Amino acid sequence: MMKKKRLKKILELIKKFDIENQDVLMKMLQKEGFNVTQATISRDIKELDLIKVVSDFGGYKYVERDNGGSENKSKFISIFRDSVISVDYAGNMLVLKSYSGMANAACAAVDSMSWNGILGTIAGDDTIFAVCKSEELAAEASEEISKLINK
Repeated sequence: MMKKKRLKKILELIKKFDIENQDVLMKMLQKEGFNVTQATISRDIKELDLIKVVSDFGGYKYVERDNGGSENKSKFISIFRDSVISVDYAGNMLVLKSYSGMANAACAAVDSMSWNGILGTIAGDDTIFAVCKSEELAAEASEEISKLINK
């Protein structure tokens, strides 16, 4: 019974936080009241079939295997980083500049990554426009994108 609860908590934690390694996961579980060792965490990760993928900010994190979805996200992040040069916003509109001819690929990456607050995108040759729900969300997305492309 305790194992089921622990496995469920692991899934909750990896969905809520970008957990980079077993040590961080172990400490989080211990804070939640689970008395676990690194060996237990290792077995749990194997049983849950968790994999590591590139996080939105360039580190790594554990996720559930999902038939290529996470792998595709990593590919989109890579395409995005290789294509986008800069980002800025005005009001609720984001403007991303890319290398010539790369805006469509970068725009597809933005769409696939489901950025919080982005309602829609449109791409030209070297420019992407994205409409956000609010100016605040545009500012947050701009900051997140900036961190992503400047790694």
